[in-house]
Amino acid sequence: MLNDKISEVTAAIVARSETARGIYLDRMKAARDEGPRRAHLTCGNLAHALAASPSEDKEKLAKTSAGNIGIISAYNDMLSAHQPFERYPDLIRQAAHDVGGTAQLAGGVPAMCDGVTQGQAGMELSLFSRDIIAMSAGVALSHNVFDSSVYLGVCDKIIPGLVIAAATFGHLPAVFLPAGPMTTGMSNDDKIAVRKLYAEGKIGREELLEAEMASYHGPGTCTFYGTANTNQMLMEFMGLHLPGASFVNPNTPLRDALTIEGAKRSLAITALGNEYIPVCDILDEKAFVNGIVGLMATGGSTNLLIHLLAMARAAGIVLDWQDFSKISAVTPLIARVYPNGLADVNHFHAAGGTGYMIGELLASGHLHPDTQTVVGNGLAQYTQEPKLRGGVLAWEAGTATSLNDKILKTVEDPFQPTGGLSHLKGNLGSGVMKVSAVAKDKHIITAPARVFHDQKAVKEAFKAGEMTDDIVVVVRFQGPQANGMPELHSLTPLLTIMQERGQKVALVTDGRMSGASGKVPSAIHVSPEALAGGPLACIADGDIITVDAINGMLDVLTEGALDRPKVTADLSANSYGSGREMFEVFRLNVGPAETGASVL
Repeated sequence: MLNDKISEVTAAIVARSETARGIYLDRMKAARDEGPRRAHLTCGNLAHALAASPSEDKEKLAKTSAGNIGIISAYNDMLSAHQPFERYPDLIRQAAHDVGGTAQLAGGVPAMCDGVTQGQAGMELSLFSRDIIAMSAGVALSHNVFDSSVYLGVCDKIIPGLVIAAATFGHLPAVFLPAGPMTTGMSNDDKIAVRKLYAEGKIGREELLEAEMASYHGPGTCTFYGTANTNQMLMEFMGLHLPGASFVNPNTPLRDALTIEGAKRSLAITALGNEYIPVCDILDEKAFVNGIVGLMATGGSTNLLIHLLAMARAAGIVLDWQDFSKISAVTPLIARVYPNGLADVNHFHAAGGTGYMIGELLASGHLHPDTQTVVGNGLAQYTQEPKLRGGVLAWEAGTATSLNDKILKTVEDPFQPTGGLSHLKGNLGSGVMKVSAVAKDKHIITAPARVFHDQKAVKEAFKAGEMTDDIVVVVRFQGPQANGMPELHSLTPLLTIMQERGQKVALVTDGRMSGASGKVPSAIHVSPEALAGGPLACIADGDIITVDAINGMLDVLTEGALDRPKVTADLSANSYGSGREMFEVFRLNVGPAETGASVL
């Protein structure tokens, strides 16, 4: 039986989305009813699309008798998570040929790394890159020569952007093919210890760089459970990956076999055959609820509270943060992966991974079992585990019990009875907090505010020894309109140092924190943002602020604080350098975090 609250939230989303979803599905039906898109191209159109294709592919494509895959790739060889995709187009083309189809690299999309841009000016382009990725994929698919699509992407904004594109072209099937995590390097605890020593000035840059390079050391996704790996979890819970595909390491025989099978599957489910599964049928209200349950049960990245809103709206579905809060209240946290524990995603995968979690949550009634997926109807298939037997890919029953109860637990005996995220609301606006890694005695913090307008000023105050008492660090003018809503993860080491000195510490910001943050209570994504006239613009040093994840409150307690004139800030420096000049149109037109911080 489905959990009553999960059922109630799903019904509310369906009702709220009725008009928008109906319009969306009507559009998808109209596109589907037109039939294979190549049939509507002129001879000149088609000749341009086939000009560089091998002769055998030209005949197949001209006759429209075989399916053609459009490959959308986020490949670049600077970023470890996307470097493995270099080989994928050749694997996909050969897989397509093996089943009588074709495949073309339709287009590339940008893929930036928040790890590279963290604390740098480039981070101010990061969130906006999601919508550019969606639009870039849209340009690629606009040629209308494809019967199906595969999406090659992993990291923070890349998967959400690709899902937005897939939903927009929802009459086409879409299979998402991941690259997998890099192998385990330096332990997360050791890495964090080195970062704290550097923040305290006890070691130099040489020692810090050595530790960082031992942590991030090879091809694949970073191994902590941040936004990138949360994305991969979601793709399984929402039915867009092949079962068990998310956390297989790059450049292994099993990884290649999954890529090949994914390509074949994308051709098997086109409108040309008898098993048509367009992505608009997969991305429904139930799929998004399942994704939110996965987010809560694993203590995933807070960035998905923005991205899922935008992804859903592309499919005509209207989510709000209250949906997340209600689902969190009834979803137990049953995974501990760094920063919520000591394990990395390789350990998580070895302990049972997504297959175990989906099985456990299906059995407890927390997941909709009857969702459509790329492998057919029913989420139960995602409890299976891929294996290579004699060089042949097969799926076998996955473990029904945790293989390490320090990493994965049961619904009956969870790490905590509620999910990893909390919705905060009060006279300072609406925000969210990742609580899965925050000690219970730090879920409520009341302390005087210290107000800053950028990360640099916080660091300077810390180095000057000005932050030795209990404190709520307020960093405002960091919202999407102000500067693109950058992550403030570079503040994590110094906030952690203050907390470990015994100070009461919290962060309140209209910006974001990394999906890897968590030990310091942080009210983030606060809306409305300061630049848009939000209450944060009234706060002054010394105001008493309460951040309460238990009761879901975010309030200034100082009498008259919100009666002050709203402060303004000189944001002119946000308009140039590192490409920021080209993003002014985004800053002027972006929506609030509460609706997905999107320009689309």
